[in-house]
Amino acid sequence: MRVHLSDSEWKLMDALWSGNGSTITELTRAMAPDTGWSKNTIITMLARLESKGAVTHTEEGRAKRYAPLLSRSDAQRTATEQFLGKVYGGSLGLMMSAMVRGRALSQQDIDELASILEQAKEGDAL
Repeated sequence: MRVHLSDSEWKLMDALWSGNGSTITELTRAMAPDTGWSKNTIITMLARLESKGAVTHTEEGRAKRYAPLLSRSDAQRTATEQFLGKVYGGSLGLMMSAMVRGRALSQQDIDELASILEQAKEGDAL
């Protein structure tokens, strides 16, 4: 599933991914200290996410319990592809070159990437 999430939507989805579904009240209480978002803001964002197909809800009496339909891995893949396309014209090589030139990779990062590339050469699933 390819759904583009705004920065704010990522925050809300993180809260949903970390639990087993949440009501608007639970989300407002959990997110208010970090975001300052009101109940109305949460409601608006959930409606937007639901229209995108990223979340669903079930009725629990007067409350609605929201749960993610979009998996974290699908959201990460889509965001990565969008970033790579926007910033590096879709070239993973250009991005890696920029990371190396900027010395943004630790030895542990390099070892991990080498292992991933070796698995890709061998055709193994990651």
